[in-house]
Amino acid sequence: MKILVENGEYGLHNRGDIATMIMTVHRLRERWPHARIGMLTGEPRVLRAVLPEAEPVHAGGGWQWGRGGLVGQLDQLAATKLTGPAALKWRETSEAPLRQLRGIGDRLRIEAQTRIGLEPPAFSSEIPPLPPVPAAVAEAGLVIAQGGGYLADIDPYQAHRTLNLLEHAQALGIPNIMIGQGIGPIRDRELLRRAAEVLPGVDLIALREGVRGPKLLAELGVPAERVEVTGDDSVEFAYRLRRAEIGAELGLCLRDSERERFAHTLPDAMDIARGGSAEEVARRVSRCRVLVTSAYHLAVFALSQGIPAVAVTGSEYSDDRFYGLADLFGTGLRVVRLGAEHLESELPQAVRELWEFAPELRDTLQQRAVEQIDSCSAGLDRAFRLVEQRPASIR
Repeated sequence: MKILVENGEYGLHNRGDIATMIMTVHRLRERWPHARIGMLTGEPRVLRAVLPEAEPVHAGGGWQWGRGGLVGQLDQLAATKLTGPAALKWRETSEAPLRQLRGIGDRLRIEAQTRIGLEPPAFSSEIPPLPPVPAAVAEAGLVIAQGGGYLADIDPYQAHRTLNLLEHAQALGIPNIMIGQGIGPIRDRELLRRAAEVLPGVDLIALREGVRGPKLLAELGVPAERVEVTGDDSVEFAYRLRRAEIGAELGLCLRDSERERFAHTLPDAMDIARGGSAEEVARRVSRCRVLVTSAYHLAVFALSQGIPAVAVTGSEYSDDRFYGLADLFGTGLRVVRLGAEHLESELPQAVRELWEFAPELRDTLQQRAVEQIDSCSAGLDRAFRLVEQRPASIR
């Protein structure tokens, strides 16, 4: 059987999304050891390095499945052992310098525009032309839209691309599911219209939060029996890397502008760099007693290992993600908004309180993680039954 996975982040830069992909492929492989699992991506060699059990479905291959049989296995072996690691090594050495250069370029451009009196260019809501639906979907026995926060106004291109894929699978009678999803906020009329057309036809929508998603899906006409709140699929990835002993560090993972703002407020914090593999990032988090972060998946990594966290938010989109996470993990996550009147005192106060209560929170947070792991597995079990109940001739 062939399973096609829409992972939502074709560049494979987001370590949290990669952790989610790893767990999804692991669970699929446990149920169907001999299935071919195709991952839509723009970085086929990097995919081979970080997730050798999946095969890339990409533009260079015409968005088709690769070769099967012995030839396909040899292709996979060469990519996994040779070209994949080389591509990943290049990514690791070039990623940070390129990100730094882009940041410098953005600042210089804004400064130059300010000096000559030019206003920054207005944000354009126009969506670039969408690619055709991948041809690989026609051969799939199951189509999965992997978890992410892309079904929202913030990422209309990926939202519409995913909706088109799901709609095409439905037209072909192929079981289609969405897992680990954070949906909304959506106010764009066209995106709301497309979501209302497609989402009611999805066989199962598993959400990573229960604060906004269920209500929004109900408004879009999705039957309640097709919706489950399971938590994030990367919870199990991080939980498996937990330490027996409590950490001793105050971890910090913020954007450059946020880090500069809080440099004097949290002078002794350890910077949790986002570079390295998903496992390396999660292991760095495991050394913490408390984590301060504006990155959603870093908070997931911490809470899943029993480490309380302070989430720093600056937008409605970010609020939704973190308040949904707090709803699942409880008092182990404090949300602090950048626009808060007493932010400079509120943030260190939240850190001090969580630092004091970290030992007491540890078992509770890990138990919440186990509950979400069980929910994610149960959601996929439901999807497995959808496929296995179909006649073999259709599969």
